Formats: sequence, structure tokens, C-alpha cells
Amino acid sequence: MPSLFDTIDFGLPEPKAVELPGLDRHVRNLKTSLESRRSTPPVPPAPTATDRVVFISFGSGSSGNSAYIGTLDEGLLIDAGVDLKFVKEELTRNGISPSALRGIIVTHDHGDHVRYAYGLLRQLRTCGLYCTPRAFNGILRRHSVSRRIRDFHHAIYKEIPFKLAGFEITPFEVDHDGTDNVGFHITRPGFNFTVATDLGRIGERADYYLRRAEYLMIESNYDLDMLRRGTYPEYLKARIIGPTGHLDNAVTGAYLASIYRPEMKYVMLCHLSHDNNTPRVAVDTVTEALAAVGVTVGDGSNSPQSLKAQLQVRPLPRFESTGLITFRI
Repeated sequence: MPSLFDTIDFGLPEPKAVELPGLDRHVRNLKTSLESRRSTPPVPPAPTATDRVVFISFGSGSSGNSAYIGTLDEGLLIDAGVDLKFVKEELTRNGISPSALRGIIVTHDHGDHVRYAYGLLRQLRTCGLYCTPRAFNGILRRHSVSRRIRDFHHAIYKEIPFKLAGFEITPFEVDHDGTDNVGFHITRPGFNFTVATDLGRIGERADYYLRRAEYLMIESNYDLDMLRRGTYPEYLKARIIGPTGHLDNAVTGAYLASIYRPEMKYVMLCHLSHDNNTPRVAVDTVTEALAAVGVTVGDGSNSPQSLKAQLQVRPLPRFESTGLITFRI
């Protein structure tokens, strides 16, 4: 009898390795694929047309201010002082449905910035009104605005970011004679945009956010000589020139020259005066200031010559739409 630990020969043949055609090749290919994935970082998908940030100004000046920023799929209005029918027509003409609007962010309570807000909110029930509580109280004091606008208000606060339409938005203090005026720093990955309109001087907080922007919308309201020689009454001239009034072209140009850096790509000059400025005067004044520190300026037309420039500068029309501007991110 064999013991417990003896090997018993049952007379069976030795086992043979099973050969699977192509198995070795499959294993080698799998190892190669895994090693390639470890060594090569994943390539992010190229941005599609609907991912690109686009901008439309519908009007800029004391007669009415409103602009769209977002993608072709969703976005928001910066102020609502331009006729609602025109805004909707221009959005549609440029391939954006009015239902893509997720909200209106309001810089301050003056009529040329809020006049058409309730009409839009009433038609687009999913669209909200975003402004500070004090600015909202200022809006309610306007007889032309329905008190039912309360149903759409979302309170925002200076220096506290909030999210809307795929952006993170930070309101900040600006110096103007409206009620609790703000500018906006609007960001998403790879994109920084700062709005500073209606301000008599560039204060500390406005300076902080403007310096961080790649894309700027900044006031260039008047030419000082034109204002002084103009027909405005003296009290109105004093208001405009004062620290809570509006920005002179020369001040805007000197400021942009002082903060320019290579990351800055695009400047839009907004809220130009009809009586005390012209688009040509504003652009020339700003361009001269930038040229003095060695910055070449394009006109934002996307022509080959313009694209060679370090910085694009264009004025926003007072009454017309700019059409769709696509920011190159």
C-alpha cells in the first residue's frame, strides 16, 4: 500500500499547454496600449462652436445699454436698457434663442440699464434678475418699472461670487451716482472678462479685477475738450467730470496703458457720449496711450493685419448691434 505522501502513477499522459491562436499577440497589444496610456496624458476634446464664448452688444450709451455674453446654447444679459424686441431679434439673427437667457445681471438702477428688464422677465419665466438689494430698491423707486419684478429678483453681494449660465461672476464696487453700483468679473476655465461701465474714477476694487482680465469692457465716455466746449449746463459738466460721474477717454487710455500685459487680448470701449465724444476720437486717444508704451493695437475686425496686433480695441456702437463677436480662448 502506498503511503500518504507517495506519488501515485495512474498512467495518465502529461498535460499539454493549450494553444489559443492570436492570444500572445492580443496580450502584447494590450500591454502596449496600457503602457501608452500611462505615458501619454489624455488630449482634451477640441472646443466646439457651442463651447466658445460669444458676445453681442445691443447698444451702449445714455440711450440704452445691454449686452449678451455666453455660448450659443446659454448665456446672460449685462443690463437691460435696450428695446426688448430688438434684443430678441438680434439674438435670433445670430443663432441664439432668447430662451437661452438664464438671467440679467444689473450694474445699477439708472433707466438706461434697467428700462426693459421686467418686459423680458415676464416673457422668459426661467430668467432671473441679479442685482444687489440696494440696487433693487433703487429699481423699485422707478415709476416705469412694475412692482411685480420682485418675483424675479435674486440678491447678489459685492465680492461674493455666484454662478450663472456656466460662469462664475463676482460683483465689485465702482464709483458712480446710481444706487450701489457694481462692475462684474465674469469667468470660466480659460476665460476672464471684466465689465466696468459708468464710473467716475477707477477705484481700488475696479482696478483689482480689471488687471486680471483678458477681455475688458470699460467706459470711455467723453473727450474733455469736447465736453468743456459743449452746450451742456455747468452743473451737468461738473457731474460728468466728478469722481462719481464718467470716465474721460484720456483717463481710460492712460489706465489701459498702465495695466497692459501680454495676456490682455481685447478691449471694448463702452458708454460713449453722443454729444461729447465720437468712436474715432475714443479709439485714437486710447491707441495713442497704448502706443506710447509700445503696444500695437488692432481694430477687432479679424483682418490679417489686425490679428498681428498685441491688443484689439473697438468702440461699442451707441444704437446698433455689434453682431456676434467670438472670443478666441
